[in-house]
Amino acid sequence: MDVLVTGGDGFVGRSLCDELAERGHDVTALSRDPDPTVFEENVSTVVGDVTAYDSMVEQFAGQDAVVNLVALSPLFQPPSGTSHREVHLHGTENAVRAAEEHDVKRFVQMSALGADPDGETAYIRTKGRAEGVVKDSALDWTIFRPSVVFGDGGEFVSFTKKVTPPYLAPLPRGGRTRFQPIWIGDLAPMLADGLDDEHVGETYELGGPAVLTLADVAKLAYRAEGKPVSVLPVPMGLTKLGMSAIGPVPMIPFGPDQARSLEMDNVVDENDIGAFGHGESELTTLAAYLGIE
Repeated sequence: MDVLVTGGDGFVGRSLCDELAERGHDVTALSRDPDPTVFEENVSTVVGDVTAYDSMVEQFAGQDAVVNLVALSPLFQPPSGTSHREVHLHGTENAVRAAEEHDVKRFVQMSALGADPDGETAYIRTKGRAEGVVKDSALDWTIFRPSVVFGDGGEFVSFTKKVTPPYLAPLPRGGRTRFQPIWIGDLAPMLADGLDDEHVGETYELGGPAVLTLADVAKLAYRAEGKPVSVLPVPMGLTKLGMSAIGPVPMIPFGPDQARSLEMDNVVDENDIGAFGHGESELTTLAAYLGIE
């Protein structure tokens, strides 16, 4: 199968492209500034920006399937000059339009756990609206909604350390926000399986083997470095006030939208990993990844 992966040289994309190529697919990674050195397998690269239709539409020609991974981080403010709406919604509209124009059969969309067109944050809203674009298309679609993803090159652990200094860490709500982190090495094969016809028309929520609070993640991250950490609870109202004040400052990586996200748990109601032949006990824990289990 010829497979085009948008955002293919990013954190999730590089693992997925290698997985697909190892399975015998002809894989092309599309990005604005592709880096072919990040792949271990034989993966082609092409230039294209999903927010600029004319720059990428011809890259969809001759493809059997498209996996749309392009996304901004939910953990940090969007870079200057872009927005969640531009990347998630408009980018998905362009990818769907290009796939339909070139008669691509399969379309796999990387969404996010909690995606909701009426959600509390721009990230969640635009992810939810992008899902609607995919479902309303003429394509054979599959949608994935993972919790936070960790692994080499990922930002979840580094983000946690940014907001949680060692030894004494002031955390919103005492770090009680819950996550169900999934390792990229477990997620990538499930995304690759999503190209199979049995998954057409399905939306899958995926989480890892353990539910962890932000405080738990901080303690694990610093334990891996041999450092202790004690959490000092900070009222959510004070957090919002502080992040609202620093939000417009470019050198601060998070702002009001990220403060709101810390009020929202990121765990599955039912873990759909069973649709791909996995049980939670088989998956890699964050502690094991960090080498402390």
